[in-house]
Amino acid sequence: MIESPVGLAAGIVAIISGIIQALYGCWVNHRFAYAGNILWVSTVFPPDNTTFLVALSIVVSVAYSGFLVCGIGGATTTATTWDDIFIFIILLHYTWTMHVIKNLLQATIARVKYMNFGYGVNVDTRVASCDTMKYLIGSVSMGSAMVPIFGTVRGSARALSSIGGGSDEFLFSCTDCYSGIASRLTTLGNRWGFVHVGALNQGFVPASRDAWEAFGRAGLRPLINSDLTGVFCFFCGLTGGAISALAGGSWAIAVHKAYATEVSLYAFLIGYFMSRISVAWAQASVSAYYVAYAENPNNVRFDSTIPARLREMQRYGH
Repeated sequence: MIESPVGLAAGIVAIISGIIQALYGCWVNHRFAYAGNILWVSTVFPPDNTTFLVALSIVVSVAYSGFLVCGIGGATTTATTWDDIFIFIILLHYTWTMHVIKNLLQATIARVKYMNFGYGVNVDTRVASCDTMKYLIGSVSMGSAMVPIFGTVRGSARALSSIGGGSDEFLFSCTDCYSGIASRLTTLGNRWGFVHVGALNQGFVPASRDAWEAFGRAGLRPLINSDLTGVFCFFCGLTGGAISALAGGSWAIAVHKAYATEVSLYAFLIGYFMSRISVAWAQASVSAYYVAYAENPNNVRFDSTIPARLREMQRYGH
């Protein structure tokens, strides 16, 4: 599909995406200092065996990706309509499975960090990992299906609200309704719910609701909405995916040019998820910090990072 309309469209999308990311970086430049601070205080003392858990998750993911590529390769050789549907289903299942692996790691690390931040208790990472695999796969699997969908709706609603503002134009007449739906979905499922899933063995929906309500009581929702940790992890994934796509596509052009576009796409997905899994422990640590702080802002284990940022946001009306 190289030198075809599809390949051209993919190139245009990549260029536009790069421009948007550059503009976004300029727009949120004033948040970088706080993002660095919250990331530092949350991850300065990583749990024991974190490197081993991350490496194990990546090895399992790479092995699964290998089976996936073999299956797609067999379907690509025949290239019938049913094979295209089969490939789509494989990719959909792969996406969900990678989210499950990432969120299992996230729930494990979040439990360890939450207990440490909130109660000063040191939980053995191996015990937390075993408990997650034994008792929490159902909740994590459900959350892995819900969070990407709900997160996309929430992000698009915020983008529409920013673009529409107070406009009465017809195009934005349903913005408030859509934002209300997105807000409700966020209550039912969000990535901070994995903290209570791991630490308190809650179901994903109640865990998400409790975490979001805690943010509301502590006045943290504006801060949560402006947090760049998720964006940082997402961009890490995009970077890893782009490097993988470049390497895989270059190899495919040299070996079998006709499949270069497909190979680039599959390489991008694999690189993206490997990168997301590698930084999942950091995202879990930040999530645990926020949830533990929201439940007890007066805890002496927390420094002035969040209060100082809240005062700054109030001062400048963010």
